[in-house]
Parts: sequence; C-alpha cells; structure tokens
Amino acid sequence: MRFIFKTDYAQDIKLAKHGGHVFWYGLLLLLLIAAPWIIAEYWLAQLTFILIYAIAGLGLMLLAGFTGQFSMGHAAFLGVGAYTQAVFTNMGVPFPVALALAGTFSAAVGVVVGLPALRVKGIYLGIATISFGFIVEEVFARWESVTGGNSGIHIKAPDIFGWKLSSGIEFYLLCLFITVVVTLGILNLLRSSTGRAFVAIRDSEISAQSMGIHLARYKTLSFSISAALAGVAGALYAHKLQFISPDQFNILQSIDLLLLVVIGGLGSVHGAFLGAIFLIAMPQLIALSKDYLPAVIGQAPGLQSVVYGAVLIAFVMFEPLGLYGRWLKIRTYLQTFPFYRKGMFKRQKSFQKSDRLK
Repeated sequence: MRFIFKTDYAQDIKLAKHGGHVFWYGLLLLLLIAAPWIIAEYWLAQLTFILIYAIAGLGLMLLAGFTGQFSMGHAAFLGVGAYTQAVFTNMGVPFPVALALAGTFSAAVGVVVGLPALRVKGIYLGIATISFGFIVEEVFARWESVTGGNSGIHIKAPDIFGWKLSSGIEFYLLCLFITVVVTLGILNLLRSSTGRAFVAIRDSEISAQSMGIHLARYKTLSFSISAALAGVAGALYAHKLQFISPDQFNILQSIDLLLLVVIGGLGSVHGAFLGAIFLIAMPQLIALSKDYLPAVIGQAPGLQSVVYGAVLIAFVMFEPLGLYGRWLKIRTYLQTFPFYRKGMFKRQKSFQKSDRLK
C-alpha cells in the first residue's frame, strides 16, 4: 500500500505524484517507441489509429468531461482539420505549417459553434452541435472545387521541410510524438487556473459565476481548444488513410467519439486513451469472434452496432465512470484489502443545490 503525505500546494499539482508514476509511464513510453520493431505492421497501423483517436478523445474529454459541454457533432471538427491538411499539403505547404493551420481553422470553427453554448446546454446543445455536423458534411460534399465533393480527395505523404515520411514506422513515431505533446499540454492546462475554471463550470455554473468565472469566455475557450485538437487528429487521420471523403465525417463518427469518452471514463485523461483502445480493438474482437458464433448471429449486418449499444448501456447502468473508473476500483481494492468498503465509490449527484432551484 502506498501512502502519499502532501505538505504543500506545489506537491499537490505535480504531474507525477510519486516515483511509481515516473517509472511506469517512462516504461510505457519506451515500449511505445520500440513498438515498430516488436509488433507486426498491421498491429502498428492499429496502434497509430489509437494514438490519432486519443488526440481527438482528449479534445472531447476536455469539452465534455472537464467542462460539461455536450457535443454530438465533433466529427465536423475532425473533417475541417482533415480537409485543411489535405488542401494545404497538396499545395506544397510543409507538414508542420499545414498541421498548425488545420488546428487553427478548426479552433476558429469551434469558436463559432461554441457561441450557442452560451445560451443552451444539455440536450439542446447536443441538437445544436449535431445540426452543425450535418451542415459541415453538406459543405464538404458540395464544395467540389476545394474538397472534391463526394468523389473525395487524395493527400500526399507528410513533408517536414524536405523530409518525406513515406513509411508506416516514421508516421507512427510522428503520431506518438504529437500525442505525447498534446497529453502533456492537456495535463498542464488542467493544473492551471483555466483548467480549474473548466471543472468549476462543469460542477455548477451558478457557483462558478459567483466566484467570478466568466462563463462565456471559458465555454468558448473550451470549445476552441477541443476543436483544435480534433482538427489535429483529423489532419493525422487524413495522412494515415491518404484519402478522405465527406461520408467519413458523419454522425456515426461523432457517436464513436462520444462513445470513446463515455466508455473510457468521463473526466479523466486516462479515459481518452482507454476509450481509443476500446474503439479500435472492439471491431477486431467482433471480427475474430464471428467464426465461433452461429451463422445467423455472426453474419448479421448489424452485429457491431448491437454490440456497441449493449456495451454502452452496460457501462451507463453499471459502470458510469467507464473503464478508468473500474481500474480505480480494482486498484483501491488491492491497496486497502481487507478494509475495502463496497460503498466507497457510491455514485454521487453531479449537481449542486443551487442548480436545483432553477
């Protein structure tokens, strides 16, 4: 059992709470760096998709998990970043510049979408964001001179000032580097006053406003940062597939991203990575299990959707904290055995008394 005695505020906001964090995360990073020489090419491609989805998941986690803003049109930001990257890369713009432009354009679009969040929330905000997703998908399909319309558009390999990343290993290492930078940026943002303001808005807007937090500013900022990260993920997604079309950024993609943060664990950075692993691994597991199922079930066209829906319902009912919440319970049980109490993780109300007076 590990006891951490905190004696000052700086110790409470450290990235690594103890030496174990440094060791295990350092070991994980070394394994990820060595992955191209350990695993097969196919699984390396799947690991690359996990990193890409983790970046998008971190953005949506910041918005939904830490700020409490509901979005069902996040695939639109993914598409804005992908098409921006494709257009500028095909024009000969270096990869880092095109990636920065993809993130910037997506953030600008996020500010526009974030404006309705100042007046609506909950299911109404979800309707607003899903409507925006439909609009952006239609723009991608109709603006043929730029996006190629429904025929799609090809994208060149990343070119970092003359250095072309043509192999899967080089692109994987690039995605790993960007994921590490984004993760450290999110962790430091959450430790700052801005991150604490996001959490305060999530817990109670009335209480946050009474403490002097500018709701409009921080909600818009959360939308813009979340959209920027989705745009960066979309840019990497476009390079990985080397071809994009409007139907890749539809409502189903938005639902997948929402599924990622819910099943991974709302309100935790770890949840974005666990959700990305689930999102990529689940189709593989379903495909592998089809041979062992009766033909009526295994060959059913809607099998994957049924499994996804059943898993989501199970998590909402029995494990609302997601995969990371389940890991916390297992870790706490091991650390406190035999003094673990079943009610230790009893579900709490997520609203304050002041919110119920509305």
